[in-house]
Amino acid sequence: MLTSKQRAKLRGIASTYDTIFQVGKGGIGDMLIVQVNDALKARELIKMRVLETAMLTPREAAEEIAEKTNSEVVQVIGSKFVLYKRNDEKPIIEL
Repeated sequence: MLTSKQRAKLRGIASTYDTIFQVGKGGIGDMLIVQVNDALKARELIKMRVLETAMLTPREAAEEIAEKTNSEVVQVIGSKFVLYKRNDEKPIIEL
């Protein structure tokens, strides 16, 4: 689990990031989970967006993807959310 200090640091880092994936009306498919897992392994921290056509709220989507990728929800703001997963082999972000 992330502490509030770690969460704050990750939010600061994520504020400069672009959104790299979005959840649409197709929902959260296996392919999306594979792509998110790969991105988390490469970057540790990613920003995603939920489109208005999606059947899930941004919070629901964030929690479902976090559960399926063993990552943590850093924050949910509006339609965007940030996920973090430490890469134990090659850590990028020092908390």
